[in-house]
Amino acid sequence: MSRTQLAAEIRVKAPAARRGMAQASLPESEPGPAVERAPRRIGVLGGTFDPPHIGHLWLATLAADELALDRVLFVPAAQPPHKRRRRMTAAAHRLVMTRLAIAADPLFELSAIEMERPGPSYTVDSMEELQRLYGASASLFLVMAVDSLAQIDTWRDPERILAMAEWAVGPRPGSPTPTAEWLAERFGKESRRIHLLEGPGLAVSATQIRQRVAAGRAIRYLVPRAVEELILGRGLYRRRP
Repeated sequence: MSRTQLAAEIRVKAPAARRGMAQASLPESEPGPAVERAPRRIGVLGGTFDPPHIGHLWLATLAADELALDRVLFVPAAQPPHKRRRRMTAAAHRLVMTRLAIAADPLFELSAIEMERPGPSYTVDSMEELQRLYGASASLFLVMAVDSLAQIDTWRDPERILAMAEWAVGPRPGSPTPTAEWLAERFGKESRRIHLLEGPGLAVSATQIRQRVAAGRAIRYLVPRAVEELILGRGLYRRRP
């Protein structure tokens, strides 16, 4: 898929009623554009987002709250190395769903860097690209759940990733939180760059949501309403005859 096609897919227009409300609230003469402060503390949450759900949104919110992040980037993976055997929903659908899921929160932003890069979507490559994009003045924080941390040795060059970005690790029901001793033994002095987030974990999984849709069961409140409408409207995750 070309970059032009991707850009066209992720530009999702607001519903007509919402546009009308926004237009009605605009003053007759608007002030000039404000100068946006460049983000200095940037969270990065990767995943297949197939589909994005409230667990992703809560994890990003928890990290932003505890670490005072200026922005959280949602980075859908094109070809996750650890999920090559699973058939994934088309990239265009996952991009649109992610855009819809985060649209209501100005703290969140969609990044298509992995979709635009050929080959497997390795986190270390994405962090290097984001470093070049934001420069040395920005601090990157890789956001993940504790079950992802438990699999970190299956990732490509985790030490390099930790050198480029601090880690924000959120709780997940059923997955134990690592001890400070384990972190120090595994990562040495760099373990101080790993932040264990405190807060409730949500036992919501994309696999569970796909299974519920396939079975014709409700997913409302497991995903944002706009994501639910897109899934049902496009017939995603339905069982094929």
